[in-house]
Amino acid sequence: MNMRERSDKATVREVGLRDGLQMVGTILTAQQKIEWCTREVAAGVWEIEVTSFVPPKLVPQFGDSVEVARAALGIAGLHASALVPNLKGAQRAAEAGLRKIDFVLSASDAHNQKNVRRSTAESVEDFGRIIEWRKEAAPDLVVGAGIATAFGCAISSEVRADRVLGILDELLAHGADEITIADTVGYANPAQVRALMREVIARVGGRPLTCHFHDTRGLGLANVDAAAQTGVRIFDASLGGLGGCPFASNATGNINTEDCVYLLKSMGLDTGIDVRALLELRREIETWLPGEPFVGAISRAGLPKTYDTRAVLA
Repeated sequence: MNMRERSDKATVREVGLRDGLQMVGTILTAQQKIEWCTREVAAGVWEIEVTSFVPPKLVPQFGDSVEVARAALGIAGLHASALVPNLKGAQRAAEAGLRKIDFVLSASDAHNQKNVRRSTAESVEDFGRIIEWRKEAAPDLVVGAGIATAFGCAISSEVRADRVLGILDELLAHGADEITIADTVGYANPAQVRALMREVIARVGGRPLTCHFHDTRGLGLANVDAAAQTGVRIFDASLGGLGGCPFASNATGNINTEDCVYLLKSMGLDTGIDVRALLELRREIETWLPGEPFVGAISRAGLPKTYDTRAVLA
């Protein structure tokens, strides 16, 4: 089946306010974060992971998570979500009024221990507790589950596909509403992505499926293309390529939102996002975060004159 036979719509979900900010030295104000959200929505980005409900003593950037979450709910058209690492985080997010949370665990047990100080199996059990708690306390809450280090780990090296698929099956059995497959440290290659995502798609049963790639070794957008060829239509990205993993040396950079939108359009996939508006916002955020490594080819080279002509799919 070629791309013409599949949906010509794609969603780019902004994770810069969470993944992008978790390692930067400057603490943005809640007002700046809400301005970021508001302007992305105006640019056509409707899905934004606005914060993370982790202990502020561990990540001071998210000490305002409740304030940001509640303010984000007032932005017309925004589908706001937050990352949570455990049941307590899920409860705090729901109390703030959010209607969607993204639970994360790592396929690599070593990475999971570093990240949330528990084994992967223990995190799967905690996910089950979140689903049970939701039944009574927050029945309308959408609970997504993300599998980090799904393509490899900077601590323990190889992560086998059968390991990822086994974890996926457990999360689905517990009742995950959505699934994200993440290349947390930038180890994935397109062939690996195609092989794994075909298996994942066969299991998720029509649930929303997102791919989250990092561009650490320059393959982020190639991996977006590979995933799109298998039928994935939702991608995480970070404005200006901000982000990384605190437990992997030099694991810099989520894929760049502007470049990802450009790539998808060039493939004939409509995101409804105005790249020019993103570039204007990026220039503003660069002044908020002096010294941070913003990256991206579209920002550097500009849009080609053919950009507004719909690409012909091969």
